Amino acid sequence: MEGAPQDGEAGYAMSRAFVKEDVDPPERSGRVRSASGLPPGALNYTTAAGAARLRERLKQRRGEEVQNVEAIAELQRIIESLTVVEAPEKAPEGIAFGAQVTVRDATNDSRSYRIVGVNELDFYPDAVSWVSPLGRTLLAAERNRITLPDGELVTVERVAYPRQ
Repeated sequence: MEGAPQDGEAGYAMSRAFVKEDVDPPERSGRVRSASGLPPGALNYTTAAGAARLRERLKQRRGEEVQNVEAIAELQRIIESLTVVEAPEKAPEGIAFGAQVTVRDATNDSRSYRIVGVNELDFYPDAVSWVSPLGRTLLAAERNRITLPDGELVTVERVAYPRQ
């Protein structure tokens, strides 16, 4: 187009309208992430079983002949930041933190997800973090059909609250 500025010329400045400046990573914004890696101000929820396993891991690391002082200090910071969520005595109507949710898909295959804290993901083979897209979707679900973050429609088949 005649008379239109070319790339790099005045008039073609990049719009800042779509830049999320309030979502800068903590290392750029000066905010410090918590020991668990959660964003500043977020509570570090964990199940009672997860907290017990983290404390046991700390005890083991302190008892090792050759101690990794940094790893012990990091684990201690994580444990100090925990907010323990006890399993409900009576199952709530919806799905709550700590639940093991079994879903069935359109091909009649079922799979389970256990909604846990970010520091206990490696304790359970079916664990999903409560802050992950899948975890948030499950927590917001009713006990019926839900659409997972990938668009898959599934039926909630079972909700249990394991104590371990």
